[in-house]
Amino acid sequence: MTDRAHAMAARVETFVREVVIPYEKDSRRDHHGPTDELVMEMRGKAREAGVLTPHILADGSHLTQGETAIVLRKTGLSPLGPLACNTAAPDEGNMYLLGKVASPEQKSRFLEPLVRGEARSAFFMTEPAEEDGAGSDPSMMRTTCRLDGNHWVINGRKKFITGAQGAKVGIVMAKSGDGACMFLVELPDPAIRIARVLDTIDSSMPGGHAEIDLVDLRVPADQMLGASGEGFKYAQVRLSPARLSHCMRWHGVATRAHEIATDYANRRHAFGKPLVDHEGVGFMLADNLIELKQAELMIDWCAGVLDTGSLATVESSMTKAAVADALFRVADRCVQVMGGNGVSGDTIVEQAFREIRAFRIYDGPTEVHKWSLAKKIKRDWKAAQA
Repeated sequence: MTDRAHAMAARVETFVREVVIPYEKDSRRDHHGPTDELVMEMRGKAREAGVLTPHILADGSHLTQGETAIVLRKTGLSPLGPLACNTAAPDEGNMYLLGKVASPEQKSRFLEPLVRGEARSAFFMTEPAEEDGAGSDPSMMRTTCRLDGNHWVINGRKKFITGAQGAKVGIVMAKSGDGACMFLVELPDPAIRIARVLDTIDSSMPGGHAEIDLVDLRVPADQMLGASGEGFKYAQVRLSPARLSHCMRWHGVATRAHEIATDYANRRHAFGKPLVDHEGVGFMLADNLIELKQAELMIDWCAGVLDTGSLATVESSMTKAAVADALFRVADRCVQVMGGNGVSGDTIVEQAFREIRAFRIYDGPTEVHKWSLAKKIKRDWKAAQA
């Protein structure tokens, strides 16, 4: 099974290095990320190269998580790679979720355009902290939905909704009397109003991260995922694989930053010798090599747990916390090794630093994952005393 993954990963790596990396200097971008024109141009080339949506096979089946890790790490060798190959967040996680729980009709209408790379999607869950809305604690959800005939009517506010501007498919979470619900919607919709697109530290997401007003949004009942009250159950299906795929992609970006810093340290001379021969620099690169391998092994371990059919809630929390922090240290060292060049836009190292810093918050801050693990430790201790 891994032979097919290694073969695909090799093709993806060649495509990213030879085709995608030259686009890193393309001017078709704004503060939030590349334009849709640029994304679709790259996807056209990925389609020609046979590496578009490489984690989903022609028959609609999905690579195993272990195989996905091999491939997605290679798409991450450029910040543009996941967009070009259609493995980026939030689309990758949304495709995974719909592949698992959507009805055949829903898959045809909402999933297939995503798999073909013809549309982007957004996941509407996070709400404004200023209004005590849902964030890391989804039980705080304030967005409501009520049944009106054969439609659900949704009202509320969302924040930090990645890619909402320009998306064609949306997954909206709201709360009914039964509990959390998920709905599929076509975008744009006049009842889904973008109040603003926030300026954030990262710049790799087309459409950025938006604040959204949902004003009497009417959704046909057959566009609900599952049944009323099952939203959190489906969120759990998406959660662990999405956390892990973030780790996969950013591992690729950190690997590329390390390559650039290594090249710089070997070419740049100071005080009579290459930087790499100065112990302070050489040790930083050695620490990078160690932590990149440790992160890779943790990703592969968690992927293996997911492939047993487990939700891997604990394992994905461990992996996300450890990998996000490790990759940030790698990116930070790359900046330090390169000095002034490390904080300039001449290479992607400064972008890697910014993006991976944000990754320590996205899909659950490190502290929330550690708090969750601490609760498990306490539960296990209590059980052992019984």
